[in-house]
Amino acid sequence: MAAEEAVLRTMLFDFYGELLTEKQREYFDLHYNEDLSLAEIAEDRDITRQGVRDAIKRAEQQLLEMEDRLGLARRFQEIQKTLTLICDCALNIQDLNEQNGQVAGIDESAAKILECAQEISMEA
Repeated sequence: MAAEEAVLRTMLFDFYGELLTEKQREYFDLHYNEDLSLAEIAEDRDITRQGVRDAIKRAEQQLLEMEDRLGLARRFQEIQKTLTLICDCALNIQDLNEQNGQVAGIDESAAKILECAQEISMEA
């Protein structure tokens, strides 16, 4: 599995995991977050390896369907990219201001932009 897919699965689980059944959540978490094999989970839970695999595959499908319908993870990623751009622009403004004689108020405004963007990022 590609690293990008693993990150996507984990993100979808973070957003929608509570909507899965208890067993789906448990098996998914053990397999992807705790890095246990299907056989290890099956042995520990006294079910078949195929049963674990089926539960995880159903969970993955449900997570993808929820994201298709709601788009929360995609929107979160878009917001994070935009906040990064805002922070980069504010830092660039501060650099340009320093190079051009420190116009009063510009650094303070750029710092406030950075502060607000960071607060939004923490809340998101």
